[in-house]
Amino acid sequence: MKRVFALFILLSTVFLTACGEDEGNAGSSDEKDTINFGATAGPYSDMVTQAIAPLLEEKGYEVTNKEFTDYVQPNKALANGDLDANLFQHKIYLDSFAKENNLDLSEVIIVPTAPMGIYSNKYEDLDSVEEGSTMGVPNDPTNLARALIVLEDEGLVKINEDVDPLRASLADIEDNPKSLDFVEVEAGQLPRLVDSEDLAAVPGNYALAAKMDLLDALALEDMPDDYRNRVVVNTEDIDAPYVKDIKEVIESDEFEEIIDEEFQGFGKPKWMEEE
Repeated sequence: MKRVFALFILLSTVFLTACGEDEGNAGSSDEKDTINFGATAGPYSDMVTQAIAPLLEEKGYEVTNKEFTDYVQPNKALANGDLDANLFQHKIYLDSFAKENNLDLSEVIIVPTAPMGIYSNKYEDLDSVEEGSTMGVPNDPTNLARALIVLEDEGLVKINEDVDPLRASLADIEDNPKSLDFVEVEAGQLPRLVDSEDLAAVPGNYALAAKMDLLDALALEDMPDDYRNRVVVNTEDIDAPYVKDIKEVIESDEFEEIIDEEFQGFGKPKWMEEE
């Protein structure tokens, strides 16, 4: 009987120890020491490697960054667990993609973003633009609306007041005082039109990919925050410690100093300007 009792005590101890180890492992699962980022090749991948990763590494994380060449895989890789966070998209794209693909994704924080600019090899300023000049603009609705907002801000067109500016098209132009002749092409082709047309409205990421200097633009977009890129995670992780640490390093003075030095011309989000 004593042997049976002793065996019972031994098995109970082993069982309780095993349970304790399982609970400890479960509790430590939130304490990530590696963060797998994903970003499109170019300025936002550079932002991860030059600004975000070093500051997270100071907090003890190991940070990896996978580069993508399209706008579909970064969100799919995030949703299936291959990534912990990504950086490449604005709110309008995020909301649309998540809805169409039934994904539960959430933004963490908006980051400085390369603005669209009006570029020209013919004119030194917009006051010199002659009547009938040709203007390259994006042919996709989102970027075209952005281009028209820049042109309206600079007094080169006027958009119908009854139209949502974020959805404006060429048909919504009610005044074109310089009689600009618009040439619509895919956004990625716009840097080439700086040479072939009088002016071109070039999104910042494509300008940088073409080795253009943002500060050479005749005008830069006063970008609404909805068009600025943001760090995105799976919604179930939004309160995880590593996500809070990502937000903290991006809100730091050190991050802004790197942006000012290495990402000149990038437009800052409202939260950063209001600090």
